[in-house]
Amino acid sequence: MAVSVKNLKIYYQTLRGQVQAVDNVSFDIKDHEILGMAGESGCGKSTFSNSLVLLKPPMKFMGGRVELDGESLPLADFRKMNEFRYKKISLIPQYAMNALNPTRKIGRMIAELLASRGVSFSKISRELDRRLKLVNLNRSVMKMYPFELSGGMRQRAVMVIATLLDPSLLLADEITSALDVSTQKAVAKMLVQFRDMDLVKSLVFVTHDISILYQIADRVLIMYAGKAVEIAPTKKITKEPLHPYTRLLISSLPDVGVKYSERRLAGIKGRPPGLLNPFPGCRFKERCPVRFEKCDKEPPLAEVSENHQVACWREVGNNG
Repeated sequence: MAVSVKNLKIYYQTLRGQVQAVDNVSFDIKDHEILGMAGESGCGKSTFSNSLVLLKPPMKFMGGRVELDGESLPLADFRKMNEFRYKKISLIPQYAMNALNPTRKIGRMIAELLASRGVSFSKISRELDRRLKLVNLNRSVMKMYPFELSGGMRQRAVMVIATLLDPSLLLADEITSALDVSTQKAVAKMLVQFRDMDLVKSLVFVTHDISILYQIADRVLIMYAGKAVEIAPTKKITKEPLHPYTRLLISSLPDVGVKYSERRLAGIKGRPPGLLNPFPGCRFKERCPVRFEKCDKEPPLAEVSENHQVACWREVGNNG
């Protein structure tokens, strides 16, 4: 396994208490796998990706273990994590413009970043040119400021910067959310190409848009209210979802060619629970259409069929 996450807990410290943003989450990522992580806003998916790269207040490491290529990541130690950042684990953040210093030209930013990791810009210059061509960027962008690039160009520039040292794990956090549909597809295909060319070993693609994951992900992990509720191969989770939340999430997506007058899209009734003091049991139970008495106890994330795990008492009970 390239990545092993065991019982990870990442909370936010607030004046009112601790927000349980990622609460006891466990899963593995295989070598050369693209794992999609999906769920509605506030489910903990971005907290997970950010905590592996830059865990700082108000985020707090509360427990658990994350191993990368057999080596445990010292998430709670900011300085020790410098050995892993950028070289072994890298992040493409949600908003590319915010990730680029507006007062620095692209080339200077890259040179400064490489210098901070003890890598000579001259030694990597030829490979940088190759990467720029790979994402359809001209060498001239090196002499440009971020504001001189379009949104898609900035996103592709960040992709090149984030993967320049061939990290074992690449985290892509909502990187297509601010792009038009055609650019979204192009960026997603480029990430697959990065994986296929071994520029990254494994990849986590964080998004709220499951339709994108259907195109690029090998498996999908569904998050809800800080918990992992279902993990399965992409085709299985989109065609045969088991968790009630996953089913409702999939059913809320529009079908190509189906008019609104023919079938209205149905949202999920209710709201996610507050994570400051979440109620006991299944966190989806207040919105779940098939809730029963046992849901007052928290269900385990259990394997119900080959390579398919779900945290739902109805499914665990049927297969247990």
